Amino acid sequence: MKVRSIITIAALVAASGSLLLLVPAMAVAHCDTMDGPVVKTAQAALDKGDITPVLKWIKPDNETEVVAAFKQTQAVRKQGKAAKELADKSFFETLVRLHRAGEGAPYTGLKSTPVEPIIAKTDAALAQGSVDEVVKLLAGAMEKGIRAKFDRVTATAKEADQSVAAGREYVEAYVVFTHYVERLHSNITGGVEHGEGAAPAHEE
Repeated sequence: MKVRSIITIAALVAASGSLLLLVPAMAVAHCDTMDGPVVKTAQAALDKGDITPVLKWIKPDNETEVVAAFKQTQAVRKQGKAAKELADKSFFETLVRLHRAGEGAPYTGLKSTPVEPIIAKTDAALAQGSVDEVVKLLAGAMEKGIRAKFDRVTATAKEADQSVAAGREYVEAYVVFTHYVERLHSNITGGVEHGEGAAPAHEE
């Protein structure tokens, strides 16, 4: 199959939204940041005094703990600005920890680092009601990656039989290219949902 055909098929699948599964697991794990959706939901809930929107981020078994923490935070908030900041942070940490636990992911603290650019774009897409920019960005990155690896294979193939060293360089380029496309195809057609763990990757 020609590389252009591969790109066309992948781009069509991407239009359905499945291309979002190509984002690395580390990038997707943004729910433990101050700019992430869990903390933002918690901030709004505390200001409104309504815990309901928060509960969707945790498993039913953890509701009792979160509700108790919410009530305690609301009470402490009334004691002044400093108390409010400490109480809020404590609640955020509790909520994120339980959310991560519900996903089977470890809690390593509340991060102040900005959300990864691609995740910021997915959040913006959801807010705007259009995924066009995300699809365009990922499709472009995917095409660039495929073409670069394909070009290396074709370039090394010219002298692959001239020497053992040249042959090995070709084989390395071939393996990188085919496994790269294989992983893209696997993520697009099958994929791994967030929280299920990453699919096995081939060595490059």
